Amino acid sequence: MSIKRHEPGKLLSAAVEHNGLVYLAGQVPDDLSQDVKGQTEQVLKKIDALLAAAGSSKSNILSANIWLADIRERDAMNTAWQAWMDPKNPPARATVEAKLADPRILVEIMAVAAKA
Repeated sequence: MSIKRHEPGKLLSAAVEHNGLVYLAGQVPDDLSQDVKGQTEQVLKKIDALLAAAGSSKSNILSANIWLADIRERDAMNTAWQAWMDPKNPPARATVEAKLADPRILVEIMAVAAKA
């Protein structure tokens, strides 16, 4: 059984590869001064980088979970999401409101992708 961990830390790995799948940990923005659209764009860039390091891409995302600090910001988040995602390969997705680890974090995204 082969397992590859990307950016392992004390609590989690940013991504884990196993059996042709890439599991991403919940990704949050670094610049917390931005609005939800800007924070979402940051998170999506992190997802692109992690998937590329694992030999995958956004076109291979199977599912995504999105947590918003305020569900009323869903349209702004969706604007960034739709501009980024591969329209020919939309993943299964859930979006829910949740209290996030830092009140300045407006969005967190976790995904599972197939390897290319």
